[in-house]
Amino acid sequence: MDLTLEPGATALLGPSGAGKSTLLRLLNRLADPDSGAISLHGEDVRSLDPRALRRRACLVPQLPSPLPGTVAYNVRFGPSLVGRSVDPTRPLELAGLSSAYAEREASRLSVGEQQRVMLARALALEPEVLLLDEPTSALDEHTRAGVEATLAELALRTGVSMVVVTHDRGQANRLATRTVNLRDGRIDG
Repeated sequence: MDLTLEPGATALLGPSGAGKSTLLRLLNRLADPDSGAISLHGEDVRSLDPRALRRRACLVPQLPSPLPGTVAYNVRFGPSLVGRSVDPTRPLELAGLSSAYAEREASRLSVGEQQRVMLARALALEPEVLLLDEPTSALDEHTRAGVEATLAELALRTGVSMVVVTHDRGQANRLATRTVNLRDGRIDG
């Protein structure tokens, strides 16, 4: 596969097993390719410290997995690993949650709210790229629409690039300026 992801929002579209999530894992070194190279701004990602790379290209998983503790703790966690302190208010607001959520227990939130916490946790790191693995797959229609609106607004407000894995062509059209169709680990069409 030869693919250049430009700034902005790119959707990786295809059926289950097409290689979409694997490509996300390769982009931030949760896996390394058997052959070939993956570059970020011309630099082979294998030459980068994986943790530093993951702060630049943050993965928001398909299923939310908040850390035990408050929402604020979840948002502050990543920056604290590199000695940074962050006020959770802005990341929460960018993710579509008010600061009133900060002291709530993350594990007691709805799945949609937890997904927004995961997004806020990634945003607290001020990444260059958000890697979103089926960000609305576990959500009902109303909540999905809210998360999609948040993601669309986020791109406008922050300029962060996004790679969105989805099997939903409509979602790809709503969230991305470019769609890459994958099938059997290859670009299709």
